[in-house]
Amino acid sequence: MSKGRLADRVPDLAALELLLAVARLGSLGRAARETGISQPAASGRIRGMERMLGVSLVERSPRGSTLTDAGVLVTDWARRIVEAAEAFDAGAEALRGRRDSRLRVAASMTIAEYLLPGWLVALRTRRPGTAVSLLAGNSAAVAERLRAGDADLGFVEGLTVPAGLAGAVVGSDRLVVVTAPAHPWARRRAPVSEGELAATPLILRERGSGTRQVLDAALAAHGGLSEPLLELASTTAVKAAVVGGAGPSVLSELAIGEELASGRLVEIPFADLDLRRSLRAVWPTGHRPTGPARELLSLTQGT
Repeated sequence: MSKGRLADRVPDLAALELLLAVARLGSLGRAARETGISQPAASGRIRGMERMLGVSLVERSPRGSTLTDAGVLVTDWARRIVEAAEAFDAGAEALRGRRDSRLRVAASMTIAEYLLPGWLVALRTRRPGTAVSLLAGNSAAVAERLRAGDADLGFVEGLTVPAGLAGAVVGSDRLVVVTAPAHPWARRRAPVSEGELAATPLILRERGSGTRQVLDAALAAHGGLSEPLLELASTTAVKAAVVGGAGPSVLSELAIGEELASGRLVEIPFADLDLRRSLRAVWPTGHRPTGPARELLSLTQGT
């Protein structure tokens, strides 16, 4: 016949530590002070333990507190349980230390290139012993790595939080139409219309990128994007192709500041088109970031 739960028949660690303190100090009052509780609370804890076990453990007198014969035996068992708990705690601490010594981050290309380096420098100041590995890819690849358990924290661009993930907005970004200075659009006065942008073959990031997702959604009412002039896997490659005169593109404002300032790229005005997007930190639903991932997340707020 079942005896019920073990937790209902064995005193908790706090009671066992109190009993060990009584045995060592010979005084319930001093044991109470050492364990950080009042003497009445200590007396109640001992009485509760005695009721649970069905034996008397401590004899009290004006000269102090002494263990009964049963109390001596229970104290010996208690010592072994507390030592095992201390070993458990040490092992758990080692696991936490190992977890907190590494951080796996997955980030979309724009965030990985233009925002994440500053965040990681700040994280190293706070946690110099944490080894960080970075997996850079498009937003779809970031989401897949998080769902597969290959990253502790991710960063994506786009319209929504990917399926299976939770997230928090850490900033915003604007997509900009750009060309090389010699392109005909650079000399026009009228803004590029939505229909004209949709009908023009552009140099674009691959499908799955946050930039492509926002642009597809913005131009859906105009038949969507034309077949790309070039489809490239990184923002750096797209910029190089546009600077080289291959054609126009739509790029993150974060990524083109230097090229606009130097005149290697020209921003082209466009009409009636909202190309703003949110930048998000993301993680698997139900698994809020902890340790260095939580620390990094706190550093991104207000970007």
